[in-house]
Amino acid sequence: MDAFYASVEQRDNPELKGKPLVVGGSPEGRGGVVAAASYEARKFGIRSAMPSKKAKELCPHVIFVYPRFAAYKEVSKKIREIFHRYTDLVEPLSLDEAYLDVTEDKQNIGSAIDIAKLIKEQIKTETGLTASAGVSSSKFVAKIASDLQKPDGLTFIGPSKIEAFMEKLPVEKFYGVGKVTADKMKKMGLHTGADLKKLDEDELVKHFGKSGHFFYRIVRGIDEREVHSDRETKSLGAEDTFSYDLTEIDEMNTELDKIAQLVFERLKKYGLKGRTITLKIKYHDFKQITRNFSFQHPVNDLETIAETAKQLLLKTDPENKKIRLLGISLSNFGEQIRKNDNGQLELF
Repeated sequence: MDAFYASVEQRDNPELKGKPLVVGGSPEGRGGVVAAASYEARKFGIRSAMPSKKAKELCPHVIFVYPRFAAYKEVSKKIREIFHRYTDLVEPLSLDEAYLDVTEDKQNIGSAIDIAKLIKEQIKTETGLTASAGVSSSKFVAKIASDLQKPDGLTFIGPSKIEAFMEKLPVEKFYGVGKVTADKMKKMGLHTGADLKKLDEDELVKHFGKSGHFFYRIVRGIDEREVHSDRETKSLGAEDTFSYDLTEIDEMNTELDKIAQLVFERLKKYGLKGRTITLKIKYHDFKQITRNFSFQHPVNDLETIAETAKQLLLKTDPENKKIRLLGISLSNFGEQIRKNDNGQLELF
């Protein structure tokens, strides 16, 4: 989806259309970060995860809107319904992004490009929003292609063009290559896929660890990952980014209670118990840490989740530290019994 959160806000409030808009953050610059920026705001250099103070400096007349996640989830649900008209192989990545395998399309259209066009048209008609699609024979290339002609774009990269496309691709565009890795690559004289291709697999692993195996294959257009519509649940949690930085432990504990309640409700919904509780903390400077504790037996009660998270927080010496995000998750589910959609018991 194109600037999803911001586009939903502009759709629901016509007065915001055509104006620089930020979802999240704080207009007073008290903290918080940009969750999403409209294309009008992006023209000023405003980007996701940017501190709201910086966004205000770049565009003094930018409009800040508090996130409405319930609204975004509702739109996301509608979009997924559209996807499933064409294929059952849908792998959501987030509320606004998904992989679709249309090798066997339900409507026997026979063309991935035509399917993408139809999906884009129906999203526009039924939600009033625009989407951009990437069409290719692998997840990696389709993902990159979807970003090439935003907004409202459609890019097709056929199998015969993939390797040439990868050779021209800047290293920072490679999925999984963050700023630190990109800087390291450039210092080594590696600026494009063609440069990466000059190194053999052992050299790439030596410099970039396990990711080196992936880089070696992907730059040659080799990506055999399948689209999985039923990802195994490895963890379940919730987190919250605050409109201003938390500095008091009482404030932090209050927020942890709220987050623990969300986690507890989700565990109940799916009938899950986990042995490992993980606390996630992101500070005002974007440094992020996690701390975890594992029990001998699975747990899912609210008090244990909340109190364990608070104890993990205390071990980080949080006094007078500026915290912009807190999250709690449970993992290490192991084998558990639940009922499937047919009412039958199954092991997972």
